[in-house]
Amino acid sequence: MNLKTLMLPLAMALVAGQAAWAEYPEKPIKMIVSFAPGGSTDMTARVLAPFIEKYLGEGATIVVENRPGAGGEIGFTALAEARPDGYTIGFVNTPNILTIPIERETKYSIESFDLLGNVLDDPSGFSVNAEGPFKTLEELVTYAKANPAAVTYGTTGVGSDDHLAALAFSKQNDIQMTHVPFPGASAVKTALTGNHITLRAVNIGEAMQATSSGSPFVNLGQMSEERVTIATDVPTFKEQGYEIISASLRGVGAPAGLPDDVRTRLADAVAKAAADPEFQAQAEKIFSPVRYMSPEEHLATFQALEADLKTLWSEQPWTAQ
Repeated sequence: MNLKTLMLPLAMALVAGQAAWAEYPEKPIKMIVSFAPGGSTDMTARVLAPFIEKYLGEGATIVVENRPGAGGEIGFTALAEARPDGYTIGFVNTPNILTIPIERETKYSIESFDLLGNVLDDPSGFSVNAEGPFKTLEELVTYAKANPAAVTYGTTGVGSDDHLAALAFSKQNDIQMTHVPFPGASAVKTALTGNHITLRAVNIGEAMQATSSGSPFVNLGQMSEERVTIATDVPTFKEQGYEIISASLRGVGAPAGLPDDVRTRLADAVAKAAADPEFQAQAEKIFSPVRYMSPEEHLATFQALEADLKTLWSEQPWTAQ
């Protein structure tokens, strides 16, 4: 056997590898959203997807698939269990993706995902129906003290950022409110519109979507250090004397174990999409506050938050409240 014959398989393998790179993505990419249609995550996913397609190139196509239920667990599990080939990605939302494995046994953990970059940082907040019994945080506290457990507040589920924020607010002010979890943000909005609940614990992006569309809501405040650009008219809780900081990070992840070249290509596309002025303009129109984090910063933030949540769980389990 001569040298030329020996080198032929190697040359063919190199060509095959180059072809595989050139072909990705050769079929549609599924983007899993773990919450119902109509919420902020769903809307952001549908705005972001075309920009990731743009920067992936090669005729990339992304199809958004809603897999709601169990506070996000159904969708997160589906993402974690998908084949790590780059054809399934999804939104990863804090704190839900971290609180659920703390609460109960799950089929995924933080190690089940390759994080590709954070896209949004949406502060928590409270909003009420304009026909309700109070219009400010001070009036809420006064009313709740006089009527223990009478204030019913809706959230997107146990262990969500809105639920944890409401618990922190209740503890800080020594009040009792009654939690009413819903399967998605749209259901919470409908309940508040019909006065079936007193208060909507909601991310400020979704709150601003509702008020801008004419819903009869009053936004009591946002739980950020400073007013975010999408809600400059809504005071922070800190401005009103309540030291509560809470938000939901929303980024893109994939099943752990992606090929290095595919992971790099996807992460690069997410970074470029988040920085695209047209995406940022569209995100502002749907009241989605953009905050990009690199995959490394994304993971470090998740790990730090997970440690804090485990400490909180050991001191004050939120499923019992």
